[in-house]
Amino acid sequence: MKKVLTIAGSDSSGGAGIQADLKTMTVHGVFGMSAITALTAQNTVGVQGIFNSTPEFLKQQLDSVFSDIFPDSVKIGMVSGAELIQTIIQSLKEWKAENIVVDPVMVATSGGVLLEEEGLENLKELCKIASLVTPNIPEVEALSDISIQGKEDMKKAGLTLSRDLNTAVLVKGGHGTNDANDLLAYGGKLQWFKGQRIENENTHGTGCTLSSAIASNLALGYSLEESIQRAKDYLSKILADDLNLGKGRGPLNHMAK
Repeated sequence: MKKVLTIAGSDSSGGAGIQADLKTMTVHGVFGMSAITALTAQNTVGVQGIFNSTPEFLKQQLDSVFSDIFPDSVKIGMVSGAELIQTIIQSLKEWKAENIVVDPVMVATSGGVLLEEEGLENLKELCKIASLVTPNIPEVEALSDISIQGKEDMKKAGLTLSRDLNTAVLVKGGHGTNDANDLLAYGGKLQWFKGQRIENENTHGTGCTLSSAIASNLALGYSLEESIQRAKDYLSKILADDLNLGKGRGPLNHMAK
């Protein structure tokens, strides 16, 4: 069985974070493991509180996993502090981790800020050791300092960010565009992954789910392009299930057939 590690925050309402990651990994038939960066008091309407792990305890979690059940891929989600990001960079380099997917979570679907301002430069350093970075439109704008108004801006920002980070970047087009097309930028090349916009306002945890699905498929031996397409197909299926829980932007049904 292939193994995948998620390094992310806990979502007490179960829709995002490590809970969404582990559900996604289980559905994909891989063995999911976790190192928790923070506990959040969170639901579909907002983030009520964040309690960060200490860098020392996060390092202990990572060493425990890597020294015993070495993961075939790693997904990184919410990391709210600069010291925690540095701990992850140091640990992944020490253990020579492979197939690293970074979802640069800065703001929750419900609007809660999840990354301290001084953590942005550290986040860029983390992205530089990744195999793939999966930012949405607002995250791309923050990381690249390029305003995105349409597809040409997506191309410019994707190429710029991929060059600056020296890694593959998947610009997710779901925010502020008329479709769900994502753009992969890598090595000066561009590839579109088309997706149908699904009318479902319950999107809590979509970013976590997509990046975990990509990491799972990479662990299973699929190429980067195949892993992205398979992950997008999975996300479309569970979005179309139209689960409706909670008073705000509800979660996805990760087990949808």
